[in-house]
Amino acid sequence: MPALYLKTYGCQMNERDSEQVAADFLAAGYSLASSPEQADVVLINTCSVREKAELKALGKMGMIMASSGAQFHTVYGIMGCMSQSLGRELFRELPRLDVVIGTQRYHRVLPLCDSLLKERLSSPIVKPMRRGAQLCETDPAPRSQDLIRDHLPPHGSCSAFVSIMQGCDMHCSYCIVPSTRGEERSRPMKDILTEVRSLVEQNGVKEVTLLGQIVNRYGREEPLVEGRSAFVRLLEAVHEISGLERIRFTSPHPIGFREDLVRAYTYLPKLCSHIHFPMQSGSDRILRLMRRPYKQAKYLELCHAMRAARPDLAITTDIIVGFPGETEEDYLLTRNAVEEVQFDNAFIFQYSPRRGTPAAEMPNQICLREKEARNHDLLELVNRIATARNAALVGSTQLVLVEGPSKTNPDRLQGRSPQNKPIVITSGSPIVGSIVPVRIEESTGFTLYGTAI
Repeated sequence: MPALYLKTYGCQMNERDSEQVAADFLAAGYSLASSPEQADVVLINTCSVREKAELKALGKMGMIMASSGAQFHTVYGIMGCMSQSLGRELFRELPRLDVVIGTQRYHRVLPLCDSLLKERLSSPIVKPMRRGAQLCETDPAPRSQDLIRDHLPPHGSCSAFVSIMQGCDMHCSYCIVPSTRGEERSRPMKDILTEVRSLVEQNGVKEVTLLGQIVNRYGREEPLVEGRSAFVRLLEAVHEISGLERIRFTSPHPIGFREDLVRAYTYLPKLCSHIHFPMQSGSDRILRLMRRPYKQAKYLELCHAMRAARPDLAITTDIIVGFPGETEEDYLLTRNAVEEVQFDNAFIFQYSPRRGTPAAEMPNQICLREKEARNHDLLELVNRIATARNAALVGSTQLVLVEGPSKTNPDRLQGRSPQNKPIVITSGSPIVGSIVPVRIEESTGFTLYGTAI
């Protein structure tokens, strides 16, 4: 039985895409290898949002190819955003690379790799230092949103990602995603609902996360129905699926975030009390340079409205520091916004120029030392706020979806609250996949500890 090794970098969308590819290989009779040395096909699903992510993927594949355990017949492939961005350039970086697959061609990964592997295994002579086959497919696929197929979440998982759309039309000045993921395309609602029902009925999934580059723009070409957007109607339809306990979605954009979505938090109890809501900057001037078409006052208004609709709502965000032209005053506006919203967590990134984006050519690029200083200062503030918000939960009872053994102590179980707080269960033996009340007894940074009641 041939084996596949698949390594994934980047966002939840990449994780979901990898699950679909893995399901295709399993259906074709492959097994999943725990290391590249055990595999006949080695794939890396890549991210291009930041340069560091690309370098990690290239370094990983280079190390695998150079490993003493590498087999001569092994097929090596790179897929995802870096493939879409660089295409055939990757063959110059990695001469032994065989396959490069873009973001709209995941359905082609299995047939390309499988036919190449069979060809090599049938050949009587294999040269140790053979160059790669150099098969590259990055052309857009017509109606690629219809090619999103059912997938297998990780074995035993009670949560699953569900893609509801592809691409992005916003063209933020720093972002490479529109060129790697293509234009915005929404998946038919019936296909989404069929997939969610299958995950619940056949895989025992209790929680789904709906995915999109800008998830709240799902079906934006459709007319409103009684004041409700297509995305809110999708949430309502998913909410009706029997056996499903929790719904999450990521990531929304302030543009198109309407009152009907805020109101959904008042009448959809399965909708979790957590939203990841990218802010990027607290300065209107920097937001304009970023081509983020909203003002900070609108962003803050939405945060307050959501917490009014769902008082226990946890809000997390993305922030970029050191964007070209960012002054100390601009940075302090961002810092002030963090203090006002009191985020439960924030992912803070130093601005990283990406080829082909307008921001990479902007004047007044910020030096690395200043970016690092702002990153460190803001991270300290975010950690202080998050630690205090978690400490306030000690003594409370939280409903926890039990996901499996703790990563740091396999003798304990861990799960997440509706607010997406990681919680380690220190005593009690609940069943994995169940939702149980846990009394919180301790908080250390971002992790809570408690006893299953």
